[in-house]
This record gives sequence, structure tokens and C-alpha cells, in this order.
Amino acid sequence: MIGKVIRIERSAPREGANEEPELSAKGYCLGDPKFGAVKHHAKNAVYVKTLEAAAELVSQGFSLRMVGKGKRASLVAPGSLNIIRA
Repeated sequence: MIGKVIRIERSAPREGANEEPELSAKGYCLGDPKFGAVKHHAKNAVYVKTLEAAAELVSQGFSLRMVGKGKRASLVAPGSLNIIRA
């Protein structure tokens, strides 16, 4: 991919919410596809410090935890995410 990652957005955000990747003290949280139906469990979380690293994992099939104002964070499948580059 060419260009710096400036944003990762949900293709179809939940109604009334502008969603963005959730950034915690550990970094951006992703779900590893090798864990299948339990990739959302905390013990299976993968954390990265940069948006660039998160985008790389999303392109490899990882799900990304997204959050919006007034909405609970949720793990979003890579097919439902758009990586925006400068």
C-alpha cells in the first residue's frame, strides 16, 4: 500500500455514531482471526501502538475494535473497514 495511514473507518457506521479505532493505554486492540468465534475475548487480543501497524494487521484479516460517542466498543471485521491513506 502507498501513503501514510491517516484514518481507519467503518464502512457502515452504526446509526448516530462516528466510529474510530479505540486507542487504550495498551494501544489499538485487534482480534486475531486464528481464534475464530472467540477472537473477541480479552485473552486473545492483539495490541499495536500505531495506526499504521493496525492497518497492516487489518489487511491480514484481523478485526479492529471501534468505538463511537455513546456507543459501546465493538470488534469490526476487516471487510467492514476502510483504510484511508494520504
